Amino acid sequence: MRGKRILGVGAFAATLAAGTPAAVAHSVQARAGVRYVALGDSFTAGPGIPKQHGKPAGCRRSNRNYPSLVAAQLKMRLTDVSCTGARIRHLTESQRTSSGTNPPQLNALRRDTTLVTVGIGGNDIGFGEIALKCGVLSVTSPNGAPCATRYADTFNERPDRIRPLIGDMLRRIRARAPRARVLVVGYLRLLPEKRGCWPAVPVAQGDLAFLDALERDLNRVLAEQARAHGAMFVDAYRGGEGHDMCAPAQRRWVEGVLSAKNAAPIHPNAAGMREVADRVVRTLARLEQV
Repeated sequence: MRGKRILGVGAFAATLAAGTPAAVAHSVQARAGVRYVALGDSFTAGPGIPKQHGKPAGCRRSNRNYPSLVAAQLKMRLTDVSCTGARIRHLTESQRTSSGTNPPQLNALRRDTTLVTVGIGGNDIGFGEIALKCGVLSVTSPNGAPCATRYADTFNERPDRIRPLIGDMLRRIRARAPRARVLVVGYLRLLPEKRGCWPAVPVAQGDLAFLDALERDLNRVLAEQARAHGAMFVDAYRGGEGHDMCAPAQRRWVEGVLSAKNAAPIHPNAAGMREVADRVVRTLARLEQV
């Protein structure tokens, strides 16, 4: 299979499954040739998670985001060009930040790139705008569903609207890095299923299901397009109940609006990044077994 030829690791899956220092050390040399490029938005970059590094500073990348953790665990050479605020168009266009300009992210790809992860799409459906509008409306009816009532028709269509953009993005990645394994990374679960925590997370009780469905639709579109274009989807949402923004601080994978600590509000924290990194590694292991 292509994956074994690209990664050059005959026992990659067994190594990851074993998870022992000796097993990892045994395959370091074989993995040293992997050239890993990470593309994406703030859910990849890790704004607010110490230590922030890289240029431009306005991209707010963490050295403990999931690309950094995957690269460190598997001894890969990483080029991380993810950037807070990125939209799909910033894969092919420069992105201005509060401190400098991030070049088009696809510029980091080369024909000898062997692994690509990409996590993007949230800004294209307007995560920030939705959070703001629904937060303001929640004050008017904390136990109702004011956001769904006002914006359902506007917001519901957004994930499907970016489907062709995701497809085009994956074709462009494949054209620039034809030998690479491509992993599309989904979004961690943001909200609980049934019981919210207003006002700590200003989402009205009746809007929880509406906004959760919107996020699931985005992940669905990402998964469908990954399969359609020969990529793998990393499901970061599954199993997120009890680790969402309303979870206790010691269990959260995503920080809330008012209680964020060592991470940007409504973004993954260090624990969330570790969870996503583990899922990326497990996906790579499965690929090696094919």
